[in-house]
Amino acid sequence: MRHFHHYHAHHNDAHGLRRGRHGHGGHEESHSRRPRFFGHGELRLVMLDILTRGASHGYELIKEIEALTGGNYTPSPGVIYPTLDFLQDQQLISLSEEEGGRKKIVITETGRAWLAENSDHLEHIHARVKARIIGHELRKNPEMKRALENLKAVLDLKVNQAPIEPATLKKIVGLLDKTALEISQLD
Repeated sequence: MRHFHHYHAHHNDAHGLRRGRHGHGGHEESHSRRPRFFGHGELRLVMLDILTRGASHGYELIKEIEALTGGNYTPSPGVIYPTLDFLQDQQLISLSEEEGGRKKIVITETGRAWLAENSDHLEHIHARVKARIIGHELRKNPEMKRALENLKAVLDLKVNQAPIEPATLKKIVGLLDKTALEISQLD
């Protein structure tokens, strides 16, 4: 296994997990359309959790993470193996050589203790991933997809294609706010 030593300057705990408000890991702002499935340091927790349930090779970790995210995220080996190197450097996992040259990954007692210390954060991650999966499935619904695309097209035509009067903009914002409020109040 190759060793990558990328350390970030703003760690707040001994294992490189950045802490934000309420003890949860900080999330980097992203300018992409969809936010990342895992924030800084969160994949480490997820991987350790999976190792407690028996996965013991990098490929198995990739498949378990893919299953956890409902197929919406599959980490590449270029993400998994450097993370494993980091976890090994922090003594949270150990590696042993198996027949055929594969390396068996085992969570250490230090890793189990760190996972226990961060169990609330792990629960938060699992809840967020579950909500994201529901959102992905909902966006696949043809009626929802059509309605969202229709709204985007109408807004693009009204707001981006020509100058807009302040009164018209105010009406559009009011309609969007009213619709958002009504949707939030549905059972």
